[in-house]
Amino acid sequence: MERWEREARWVGRAGSLLIRALGATWRPRVVGGEHLAACRAGGGFIHTFWHGQLLPLVYLKRQEGIVVLVSQNRDGEYITQVIHRQGFRTVRGSTSRGGFRSLVELVRLGREGAELAITPDGPRGPRGEVQPGVLLVAQRAQVPILPMGVAARPARRLASWDRFLIPLPGARTALAYGPPLTIPPALESPVLLEAWTPRVQAALQAATARAEGALGAAGGLAGAGEGVP
Repeated sequence: MERWEREARWVGRAGSLLIRALGATWRPRVVGGEHLAACRAGGGFIHTFWHGQLLPLVYLKRQEGIVVLVSQNRDGEYITQVIHRQGFRTVRGSTSRGGFRSLVELVRLGREGAELAITPDGPRGPRGEVQPGVLLVAQRAQVPILPMGVAARPARRLASWDRFLIPLPGARTALAYGPPLTIPPALESPVLLEAWTPRVQAALQAATARAEGALGAAGGLAGAGEGVP
């Protein structure tokens, strides 16, 4: 085993413990939970959210058996080691490395009814711009895209390309689900990308705005939280 692989395992153990300890102090709220329920009633679907919102979701969606697309680079190995310990499964690959194999595997799992998770602006951006992978998986597996947005206060953002969100101890967090989007199966790729890229992008922006609004609406409710379904 190479040195960086041993390091990744250490990071996975330490990171998982840190997320559990930090997340246990958060005060969560969920809005739009009916959209999640509708997706689960129908079978497989894709949890879709911006890359920078990954950390709070690792805690809020833990132990649900969700299959996450994670890049094959070293950063991806660190993420994999952490999220496996939180009950997630992974498919390794991205649009730039291992992309075709990973998309085929995600399509297969989606058709079998698995809950998938894709960050459409990952693994390296541009931030907040939807890349084709999530659209292709959703169309070929014929599973809906479930837009998600996360907000937290107080929180810090790293000076990384994705402005990685870190809720602070005791933070109020909000997870917002938007209406699911189902892509017609017969669209050719150019039409698919032109018509649906802005729709998915707008849905993710709306979900994030709804999460931010939920924190504002709950500003005076210290300690109130609905939990995460």
